[in-house]
Amino acid sequence: MSAGRLRGVGLGPGDPELVTVKAARLIGEADVVAFHSARHGRSIARSVAAPYLRDGQIEEPLIYPLTTETTDHPGGYQGAIDDFYAACALRLAAHLDAGRDVVVLCEGDPLFYGSYMHMHKRLAHRYVTEVVPGVTSVSGAAAVLGRPLVERDETLTVLPGTLPAEVLAERLAAADSAAVLKLGRTFVKVREALAEAGRLDEAWYVERATTGAQRLAPLAEVDPGTVPYFSLALIPSPVNAGHPGPPARPPVDADAPADTAGAPARGADGAGGDAPAPMPATAGASAEGGPPAAGERRNGIPGEVVVVGLGPAGRPWLTPEAQEALAAADELVGYGPYLDRVPPNPRQRRHPTDNRVEAERAAHALGLARAGSRVAVVSSGDPGVFAMASAVLETACEPRFADVPVRVLPGLTAAHAVASRAGAPLGHDYCVLSLSDLLKPWEVVAERIGAAARADLVLAIYNPASKSRTWQVAAARDLLLEHRAPQTPVVVGRDVGGAGERVTVTTLAELDPAAVDMRCLLLVGSSTTRIAERGDGGRVVFTPRRYPA
Repeated sequence: MSAGRLRGVGLGPGDPELVTVKAARLIGEADVVAFHSARHGRSIARSVAAPYLRDGQIEEPLIYPLTTETTDHPGGYQGAIDDFYAACALRLAAHLDAGRDVVVLCEGDPLFYGSYMHMHKRLAHRYVTEVVPGVTSVSGAAAVLGRPLVERDETLTVLPGTLPAEVLAERLAAADSAAVLKLGRTFVKVREALAEAGRLDEAWYVERATTGAQRLAPLAEVDPGTVPYFSLALIPSPVNAGHPGPPARPPVDADAPADTAGAPARGADGAGGDAPAPMPATAGASAEGGPPAAGERRNGIPGEVVVVGLGPAGRPWLTPEAQEALAAADELVGYGPYLDRVPPNPRQRRHPTDNRVEAERAAHALGLARAGSRVAVVSSGDPGVFAMASAVLETACEPRFADVPVRVLPGLTAAHAVASRAGAPLGHDYCVLSLSDLLKPWEVVAERIGAAARADLVLAIYNPASKSRTWQVAAARDLLLEHRAPQTPVVVGRDVGGAGERVTVTTLAELDPAAVDMRCLLLVGSSTTRIAERGDGGRVVFTPRRYPA
């Protein structure tokens, strides 16, 4: 099989209609579309390209492990970013080796302060590669200002705002026209350098040029606290120094494709996108071929196991941290129905298992990581609540897996999801119990139910019933009624967040065990939990923060 082709595609400064015809065609033809984003998971690049994507394409989100925050990586910030780029290159190489064409989206121009260049340096020598230029942020800013950048024999100086203040001032003083990119946290320094160079009165501030959130102003009038990274300073051609200012802006077209104006962004082209805070670029090690050594990936990236909480259901309840781990994984391990909730990616190998082989599943995942793979073990809800984190850590403590790194990423729990649908029944002290007697005897379950009832705790009850366990709900209800009033509120949540979501509010006396199955979670109120009718006709369940003396 011949290798796939790599394309670095420039998207322009933000308006989807400024994407070139060639870029739009290649985006639509690609087998794989890769794009950078910060840890929140939103990608400006993807939103710009959205009108040109098609159904069935494989998406590879390249989620930065950090942007401006500190890191405990032994190589510091640059070491963490270099490892990230090396890992991304390996992911894209897996698609290219399998014959899939890959497009890497990049705001602005890919080779003008663009995030794409880090993939180019690591992959272009191995694969047929094409770079599609895009409209730069500097061109976009000049266009929306309506001011020429340079005329006749003038020169244009482009500077990153991360340079030392004295260097900025010296170069700005000598420039005809100038653009200073990468503002945000550097804005105050850049403004002071412009003043030192005697150019502050000539400078314009341009934020999110060509998008619905575009902002233009004389730079001297801009509040530093309002400046995002997605902005630049521009000194237009001095020939037009008497120009009255930017032209009146036409109204935003309500029918224009893909709103890209909303979120702050970082990076590509120095004025927008999803790159981390600027640091000096280094080529790093190339992603050479060949199998990894035991326990270590190519480029020195170690294998590891990350236990990931998927939340109760659906992408909206998946944390950015979990999305990052899933995107970076080589292997996905988990109970089959939970794995089905992760979008398929042919670069990744999936290992579905039955729900009752947790120790075997954990050992399999740890073995894959020991051999050099980055493994994500998926759990519904939070992996530390009646889920896979405990099983993985217990197995990881065996001597054979002592050197395999393990991380646990939290997820939204089923208890909290159900509670949110009803109101705030967990507003005071509560406990979490499982009714399953597969891993502990029923006598222990019953004793704990009684203890929680006597302590007047709200109960969140997991695993209330299954096909083979049909009597525990009635038994638990009867135990609770020994200490709780019959009118105690009970919330029954089923498949919350899924297509079959159903939330029922009843009382302890009226709880129907036949209506409860394995996909349900029960919340049993305390003596202070209330069911209240609101003026809008809705009904809420909550437990007050104050407990009676």
